[in-house]
Amino acid sequence: MSSTLLEKITTESGQPVNLCYQCRKCSAGCPMVDEFDFPPNMVIRMVQLGLEDELLRSRAIWMCVSCETCGTRCPNEIRIAPVMDVLRAACLEKGVAPADPTTVALHTSFVESIRQFGRVHEATMLLKFKLKSKKFTDDLDVGLKLFLKGKIPILPKKSRNLSKIREIFARAGF
Repeated sequence: MSSTLLEKITTESGQPVNLCYQCRKCSAGCPMVDEFDFPPNMVIRMVQLGLEDELLRSRAIWMCVSCETCGTRCPNEIRIAPVMDVLRAACLEKGVAPADPTTVALHTSFVESIRQFGRVHEATMLLKFKLKSKKFTDDLDVGLKLFLKGKIPILPKKSRNLSKIREIFARAGF
């Protein structure tokens, strides 16, 4: 039961999650911890205990900004960002209703833009995000200012390495 989640996370993230002894240095340094429903050390403990359903429904997996502060503080060099990546992918794969649908809408719009163009095209990403989140007028004033200053180009520029990027997505199963 719990070993299945632990094995999946360890294998897919490449992180030795079983080595965590709850010193909580990861949580003490996390700049986003106030946005989490479970602090980073608790996420790791929940993985160890096999609490997959609770994790996949948590805000924590979507609030992690992958700053790697946790890994630099961890005495066992456990990087939590790759663990969060595996948990986010599992959430999407299993169709679990996320705790914060707006953040998921932004996340998936961002990834889709990179998959399509090899880099983020802000206009396309924002359009997809607005359609997914149904927050059509939020931040409209800021978006208009950015557009007028030329910070949101209308036409996308594709990466010269688009085929390599699509290859990475294919290997990752996207």
